[in-house]
Amino acid sequence: MSKILVMTDLHITVPPETIIDLNPVERLHEGLAHAARLHPDADHLMLTGDLTHEGSAAQYQALKPLLADLPWPATMLMGNHDLRGPFCATFPDAPVTADGFVQSVVDLPDVRLISLDTLDTEAAVEHAGRLCPARLNWLEQVLRDAGDKPCLLFLHHPPFDTGFNGMDGIGLVNADELLALTGQYNVRHIFAGHIHRTITATVQNQSMTVFKSTCHQMPMILGQEGFGHSVPEPGAYGIILTNGQDVVVHTEDFTLPDMQSRDFEE
Repeated sequence: MSKILVMTDLHITVPPETIIDLNPVERLHEGLAHAARLHPDADHLMLTGDLTHEGSAAQYQALKPLLADLPWPATMLMGNHDLRGPFCATFPDAPVTADGFVQSVVDLPDVRLISLDTLDTEAAVEHAGRLCPARLNWLEQVLRDAGDKPCLLFLHHPPFDTGFNGMDGIGLVNADELLALTGQYNVRHIFAGHIHRTITATVQNQSMTVFKSTCHQMPMILGQEGFGHSVPEPGAYGIILTNGQDVVVHTEDFTLPDMQSRDFEE
């Protein structure tokens, strides 16, 4: 069995800058400390995009010390609020494909973790995501190379409509193309961020989960337009357990009162 932690939509700013009076740096620090205390046995940490709020070099520099000396190896993905240039300059060891995309493969004993770069800096609709032919070709190759090994796919933009109309308007524009590809291989689950809500779905016979942000969340306004809405609900992260072909997904709201240290009556 493997355990994978997922944190998404960090939106790191340079202190003391806040987002709706929340400090993204403090929130991430609290989330990482919470995860390190309760899940030091995790095999990997996936950070699925919107690492920073504006993609500036200063914001990536503010993120860097937070990720030092973690108890797990970590993989970072690009989101629509990120920029590859400042990111790669700050994290020169981050995996980058020959075409310049921040994509990678991590092989655990029982599962392959595949991260995709959905950032589209030339999007017709700002903040929408896209997987160009080069990125999809790379994905097909690493899926083929996996053979029968179960694969988990991580990306920022969810490849389906979530019911949040405003966010769906800045979603992954070629989601059907991605799902047509992943449906041909042993992709057991797809994980994303972007929406700032916890969502589960089965789309085109493929199971998916979207995780909440470590910082601010989307209010429950299904069917409404707009994507700038934010509420100060608890920060959260995901916990994935794998056992061969099986995948179990948990979420943890880490800013709730700490229940782990309390005594419970049977």
